[in-house]
Amino acid sequence: MGIPVSITRTFARTVLKAKKNSPHILFAAGVAGIATTVVLACRSTLKLEKNLDEIKSDFLNIKTMREDSKTDPVQYTERDYYRDLMYLYGKSARKFVILYGPTVALGTLSITALTGSHVQLARRNAALTTTLAAVSKAYDEYRMRVREEIGAERELELFRGIRTQEIEIDGKKELVKVTGPNEWSIYAREFDESNPQFKNSQELNRLFIQTAQNYANHMLHVRGHYFLNDAYDSLSMERSVPGAIVGWLLNGDGDGYVDFGLHDVTNDPTPLFDIRRSFILDFNVDGVIYKEIEGK
Repeated sequence: MGIPVSITRTFARTVLKAKKNSPHILFAAGVAGIATTVVLACRSTLKLEKNLDEIKSDFLNIKTMREDSKTDPVQYTERDYYRDLMYLYGKSARKFVILYGPTVALGTLSITALTGSHVQLARRNAALTTTLAAVSKAYDEYRMRVREEIGAERELELFRGIRTQEIEIDGKKELVKVTGPNEWSIYAREFDESNPQFKNSQELNRLFIQTAQNYANHMLHVRGHYFLNDAYDSLSMERSVPGAIVGWLLNGDGDGYVDFGLHDVTNDPTPLFDIRRSFILDFNVDGVIYKEIEGK
């Protein structure tokens, strides 16, 4: 009679979960092992003095016997002296192994566990970065084909989720371009009242953003690369996880310049849209540049 499928499935799922969480398990085991190693080392050191006293006493006995043998070399020869000395060295080494062996072994295993955790996480991060780079490249190529088909301006509006909507202003119906947070790219941000650099002037806000964009282009030419998180920093915006690996690369496959995507659309289609002082920014990142920088 074979093993029930439910049992094999449960076992396989458990193994998969253990493999998935293995970096965390190894890290926790390594930390716990290091703490235990310190405790064992302290306990072994407390016992060390007694063992050193015994070794010292044995050595003095051998030395005394050698001194006494000078009057009667037949009773304790030079060969006996070196034989006893080697025996004492071996006995002392054995004591030290017994005393510190478990500590050294546990410490080695703990360091191995921590190293294994780091290696696994590094491999997974490298795989994720490579996958994201491949997906980003495929998406950029798709956008390029759409741009060639319908035009750059229309493609950009679709990418940014911009649509035309009719609203009433002062009794007159007008067509305005609107968008919403659910239609922005994952890199887009809104520069609004929540930003510490925000001013009660649309022109001042625009000037601040354009100045930050000019600075970003300058740094791109100076460094040869510029991360999205650097752009967020210049705008006093919160950093993001993707912002640590995506950005712009000089002489790369992207546009070759930094564009914050400043465009006058609103996510609040009301009669007050034309006096809003906030802006929606959608950055033209080249994609994943982290691996490109590593390769240079």
